[in-house]
Amino acid sequence: MTSSIRAESGTVAPIWRRAFDWWLVQVKHMLPPTIFFAIGFNLILFTRWMTLQEHGIPFTNFFAATLAALLVGKVVLVVDNLPFMRRFDGAPLIQPILFKSAIYWVCVFVFRIAEGLVHFLIDGGALGAFPDFLVAQFSWPRFLAIQIWLMVLFLVYVTAHELDTLFGDGELPRLFLRWHSSEAKLTRRQRIRLLSRLNRLTEANPVEVISEKTSRAHAELVGILRELAARPHEKEIHP
Repeated sequence: MTSSIRAESGTVAPIWRRAFDWWLVQVKHMLPPTIFFAIGFNLILFTRWMTLQEHGIPFTNFFAATLAALLVGKVVLVVDNLPFMRRFDGAPLIQPILFKSAIYWVCVFVFRIAEGLVHFLIDGGALGAFPDFLVAQFSWPRFLAIQIWLMVLFLVYVTAHELDTLFGDGELPRLFLRWHSSEAKLTRRQRIRLLSRLNRLTEANPVEVISEKTSRAHAELVGILRELAARPHEKEIHP
């Protein structure tokens, strides 16, 4: 990112270039949750459409599902920049997964209520009458059904994101899309063990000790890195 902001001569890039680079980073951050929730929402609506088709009831709302996915993507983008979202980094995975999923869920809940308020005001309603509208006319069963599905999707998305962060960015796509199954079953187990050893090594030894080339910790670190960098067929097969 820094290299893209500065020109080759070492001078600061023009403001339009910096603005474009910033915008590109935000788009890349928002794109994965947007695509994930667009697929999830449309699958949910597709099953609903098939059910209604059986009874001859027309139903077309797939464009709204895509817009809802964009809304969720924006929420994830905004919330991820809040400092307290990193509160459970380093804790057992269940804690950041539940915490972040709950925060996303609450934020989307508030955004959807705010969206209902905007539509209510556009239709000519008064701000003071909105609570009565929520109690008497608002479709709470439909609203809560969507919120339940949102929580399920958030749990799946956050779990995948946390695992990808734990294993290293891009590791999960490589496991699913690039490695052959015969290699992945072995190397996946090996890599998890090596990452666990690396974590224990850094917890038990300060950086100064690990940096000392004659220390046992440094030798172990080098060995772990070599095994992580080795191609699947180059590793020894252990039972």
